[in-house]
Amino acid sequence: MLNKIRKYFKINKYEKRIKDIDPDEIFIDSENLPKFDTDQFEGRLEKPISINTFFFFTLFCIFIFSAFLARSYNLQVTNGETYLNKSENNRLNNTLVISNRGVIYDRNDNRLAWNISGENNEDFSLRKYSSLSGLSHVVGYLKYPSKDSSGYYYSENYIGKDGIEKYHNDTLSGKNGLRIVEVDAKGEVQSESMIRPAEDGDDVKLSIDSELQSYMYDTISELSRNVGFTGGAGVIMDVNTGEILSLTSYPEYNSQILTDGKNKTVINSYLKNKNNPFLDRIIDGLYTPGSIVKPFMSIAVLSENIIDPNKKILSTGSISIPNIYDPSRPSVFKDWKAHGWVNMRQALAVSSDVYFYEVGGGFENQKGLGISLIDKYMEMFGFGQNLPDGFFNGPSGVVPDPEWKAENFNGEKWNIGNTYHTSIGQYGFQVSPIQAVRAMASIANNGKMLEPSILFAGNKDVFTQLNINPDYFKIVREGMKLGVEDGSASGLNVLYMALGAKTGTAELGSKKQFVNSWITGFFPYDNPKYAFAVIMEKGPAENTIGGVYIMRQVFDWMQVNKPEYLK
Repeated sequence: MLNKIRKYFKINKYEKRIKDIDPDEIFIDSENLPKFDTDQFEGRLEKPISINTFFFFTLFCIFIFSAFLARSYNLQVTNGETYLNKSENNRLNNTLVISNRGVIYDRNDNRLAWNISGENNEDFSLRKYSSLSGLSHVVGYLKYPSKDSSGYYYSENYIGKDGIEKYHNDTLSGKNGLRIVEVDAKGEVQSESMIRPAEDGDDVKLSIDSELQSYMYDTISELSRNVGFTGGAGVIMDVNTGEILSLTSYPEYNSQILTDGKNKTVINSYLKNKNNPFLDRIIDGLYTPGSIVKPFMSIAVLSENIIDPNKKILSTGSISIPNIYDPSRPSVFKDWKAHGWVNMRQALAVSSDVYFYEVGGGFENQKGLGISLIDKYMEMFGFGQNLPDGFFNGPSGVVPDPEWKAENFNGEKWNIGNTYHTSIGQYGFQVSPIQAVRAMASIANNGKMLEPSILFAGNKDVFTQLNINPDYFKIVREGMKLGVEDGSASGLNVLYMALGAKTGTAELGSKKQFVNSWITGFFPYDNPKYAFAVIMEKGPAENTIGGVYIMRQVFDWMQVNKPEYLK
C-alpha cells in the first residue's frame, strides 16, 4: 500500500507538476551570480514536503494525543479518588484526641470497669469489665465513638447505655482534645502540635461490695435454676446513710458482650429470653408484696389508735362476712393457718392474715383502718411513689384504692373484701424491691425515709423524717425479731447474730399455682446497720424454699468473709 502511495505521488503528481512548468521559467542555477539573494531563495527550485515526513508526523501526533488521553483517564477516573485523597491529605489537619473514660470502683477499690489500649488501630481506649457475676445491671454498658466510611467521627464520645455508665455518664466522660497534624501527599505525618489536650473523665466509686454482690447473685441464680423461679433479686441498704451495699438482679446480661457488640448470637439470645435479662428487678420489677406490708400496716394501726398492741385477736383460720347478694353463701377470707389468739407482735411473727384483715378493714367489734388510711400510710412509706430521678428512678407501683379499681375494672365499686386483701399485700398491690428495702430501713432507724445512693459516701443526711412515735417502730421490730426466733422467718435464726425479718408469699396465677417469695428485714437487731429485701420471682406454689434461704446463705457467707457487716 505504501509503495502504491509513493508511486502515485512520485510518478503521477510530481511528474505532472514538472510537465506543467513553462520552458521560459527554467533557469540555470544562479547561485554564483552576482547580487544573489539567499533570503529569497533566488535561483533555487523549492522541493515539496515528503509524504513520509507527513505520515510519520501524523502518527507521532496521534501517539502523543492518545498518551495524553490515557494519562488523563488514569488521573481523573481510574485513580481519581486516590489522588484526591492524597491531595486532601497534603495539608494541616485538625485531629480529634478522644479522652479516656473514668474508672468505676466498688467500695473496696476493686475495679469494675476500666480502660485498655485500643485494638485494630482504634484511636480510643476500649472498655473492660469485671468478670464477677451480678454486676451488669449496676455497672451497665456503653457505645464506643463511631466513624463513617471516610474515617470521620460522627459520634465523638462514649455513650453510656445502662447502669452507672448511663446515669453517671457526665462524670465518667472527659473532654476530647485537638491536635494539628501535618501530612504530606503520601499520607506520611511530618509533624504534630497539640492545640487542646484531652481531659480524662473522673472516676466513680460505688457503695456496693462487689464480692458480696456476686455471691448473692450466684445464690439466687442457683436456687432459680434448681427450683424453677423465673428470676430473683436482692438488695442490702445502709439504714443510716442510704448507701447500697448490694444490688443484684437475676438473670442479667453481660456488660462486656453488649459493649463489644460482636457476639450477635449471645445478644440475640438476650432479646429472646422470656425471663428478660435486661430487666433490673430491684428498680424496675414490680411484684405483689404479700405479707411484707404487715409491719407498715402495724405502724399505721398504732398511729391511728385502731388497737392496743397487746390486745389479742382470735384466728381460727378464717373469717366470714355476709354476702348481700346471697345471704346463704357468706364471703370467706382465709388465713394461711389457724394461729389462735395473737397480739400484734405475735401476729407479725406468725404472719396472721386474720389479724390484719380485722385491723385493716374491721370485723364485728374490731375497728379497721379503712382503705383511705391504708393508702395514706403505704404512700408515706414510699409505696406507690416514684424515687428521685436518676439511677433508682423506676415505676411507682400500685397501692390499690377505689379509684384504681374503677379505672381498671370497668367502674366496679370497692368492697370490704378488697380492703381485706390490700391489708395483707394482695389484690392489686405492686411494689419494687428498692421501695421495700427503703421502707424497711425506716423501721430500723425510727422513721427516716432515706434516699438510696449507689455512690460511696454520696448521700449522707438526705432523708425525710416521718412524724411517727418511735415506740411504734420498737413494737414492730420486736415482732419481727420474734418472727426470726420462732415464727415464719425462723430460717434466719442464726447463733452469731440477732436480727428482725418479715416473710411474704404472694400467690400468682389463675389457679394460684405460682408464688413470689419475699424476705425483708434488718440487722443486727440491737444496733441496726443494714436493711435487706429479697424477692424470688414466680416459683412453684408447692415449693417451700425462697427468700429466707437466700438470706441465710448470704449471712453465713458474710460471717466467714465479711464479719464486719454483722457487728
